Amino acid sequence: MGRDPNQLSAAAGAPLRGRLKPPGDKSISHRALILGLLSVGETAIEGLLEGDDILHTAGACRALGATVARQGEGRWRVKGCGIGSLLEPRETLDFGNSGTGMRLMMGVVGGHALTARFDGDASLRKRPMRRILDPLILMGAEALSEAAGGCCPVTLKGSGEPAPIHYSPPVASAQIKSAVLLAGLNSPGRTIVTETEASRDHTEKMLKHFGAAIEVEPQGAHGRKIMLEGRPDLRPAPVIVPADPSSAAFPLVAATIAPGSEIVIEAMMMNPLRTGLLTTLLEMGADVEVLDRRIEGGEEVGDLRVRAAALRGVDVPAARAPSMIDEYPILAVAAAFAFGETRMRGLGELRVKESDRLAAVVAGLRQAGVETDIIGDDLIVNGCGGQVEGGGLVTTHLDHRIAMSFLCLGLASRRPMSIDDASMIATSFPAFRTQMERLGARFS
Repeated sequence: MGRDPNQLSAAAGAPLRGRLKPPGDKSISHRALILGLLSVGETAIEGLLEGDDILHTAGACRALGATVARQGEGRWRVKGCGIGSLLEPRETLDFGNSGTGMRLMMGVVGGHALTARFDGDASLRKRPMRRILDPLILMGAEALSEAAGGCCPVTLKGSGEPAPIHYSPPVASAQIKSAVLLAGLNSPGRTIVTETEASRDHTEKMLKHFGAAIEVEPQGAHGRKIMLEGRPDLRPAPVIVPADPSSAAFPLVAATIAPGSEIVIEAMMMNPLRTGLLTTLLEMGADVEVLDRRIEGGEEVGDLRVRAAALRGVDVPAARAPSMIDEYPILAVAAAFAFGETRMRGLGELRVKESDRLAAVVAGLRQAGVETDIIGDDLIVNGCGGQVEGGGLVTTHLDHRIAMSFLCLGLASRRPMSIDDASMIATSFPAFRTQMERLGARFS
């Protein structure tokens, strides 16, 4: 039998050199489409991520009544129908592998007098939706059906008069917060979300950009209180999507661990609630310089000059998790090449991502010959001091971030690393292979 065509291997070779612009930010791409749907008129979007996850959200917006059209690479137009005027979808809303798209759109549907069935692929069917449904039910929505454990497929009946609530999410989650706020857009009162740990604030910023009356106040040491007035007249607003820090993480770490490398990552979002990985890598001794900080599309961006560097192990506090929750797999790869132990604290949320990322990371690192362990919700990696053996085949569990993380490991390990399935990389970074090969990466 020949090798599975979805398998991919990465091997060390020449240093990585050159410039690249990672794809548009996934979080902002989802929200740009959804707020275009909820506005009356045409919203122009530049730099939209054209990965599978975003295309599923675009399809759901069409099913709910928007006209969504691609004008060219990254350039899209959304003609929305406005809050309270959505159409009931005729067919199931299929979100593929996108937990973000599904959870945000549940918030939209939960605040409208219509019924929709939500479903996705085998991986998405394992991810918990009860944490989204609970606050929506408090607002008047009904879960007419759901799979065991509150997973999809879910049939959700929304409320045309969603009750304004004051909600405190049980975990720091931009998805829970955003679902409540999106449902609250059609509420006849004020919706309030209080976070003890601040999560990504793209929804708040974009709601303001589209004309919503929204206020944000500090709450306690690390939290925020978000107050949204219901039934605003959202107006179309142009959106320029910055480069995704979660996608930029892969070339950032690859250039740090591959000897002799020097690259420039263009226009990466520098929102402080998204730069936990950069903060951690700098603590580890990474050689990263931020150039030309500027504002694009309401978000601060900058170019990063990254040079290879020797890393040292660090203790990563649990409070940093919300600002880098998707970057722990690639941070674990960086930690494998560091001198000393790295302990990443408070990662329980990784057990319910596209895969059980904690287990997948540990299994992959062990395939590469790296000592690693899980103690409670902490991930511990004993660094190999720049000399990782490699040579294993990693099971990705249909998780795009696990796939890209271990391909990056293979670009600097003694022996090539292989992954069992590269197809899911298209969900967030369709041009990953071609852009990395342009820098000098060796894949086969």
